[in-house]
Amino acid sequence: MKFIFGLGNIGAEYDQTRHNIGFMAVDAFATANHMSFSPSKQFALVAKTIIGGESVMLVKPTTYMNDSGKAVRAILDYYDGDIDDVLVLVDDMDLPFGKMRFRAKGSAGGHNGLKSIMTHTGSQTFLRLKFGLGHPVHEQNVVVNYVLGKFTATEKPDIDAMLDRSTQAIADWIQGATAPELSNRYNG
Repeated sequence: MKFIFGLGNIGAEYDQTRHNIGFMAVDAFATANHMSFSPSKQFALVAKTIIGGESVMLVKPTTYMNDSGKAVRAILDYYDGDIDDVLVLVDDMDLPFGKMRFRAKGSAGGHNGLKSIMTHTGSQTFLRLKFGLGHPVHEQNVVVNYVLGKFTATEKPDIDAMLDRSTQAIADWIQGATAPELSNRYNG
């Protein structure tokens, strides 16, 4: 089974915010593949289907961003999943706005959701698809307000295009594309 974890925060106040682009990406993939989410006992909303003979689970942790690893660990344990079958969709302020980047391993880069996953799984070697948000002024309150802010009307076309590209990228991963192949196709 392939597990696609979109990171974000649950609640109407976080809907369509920059920090929730992981949720937005799994929602876009779910819509394109006629999938719907249901609550699970593993601290998440999940949607399941089969694509090209491969079982696929989309996951939106309900633990809030900073404790995403709790849901990742619970899902992998319950479904006897392997970290090699995980793709995490996550925002990245260090990437230019509108860019995407696949990364097969590495540190959390200051992202608390990724830190939590690494803590709960004991691994840094899981595939991530990062969505570039760009970076505001390096002042704590400015950064927090930026990531928890909603996308502007002028940003919306770029976000829609990035979500369309991510839907295809996720499909390519499910169908067996390797991290280097995905990087060559989608990093930019």
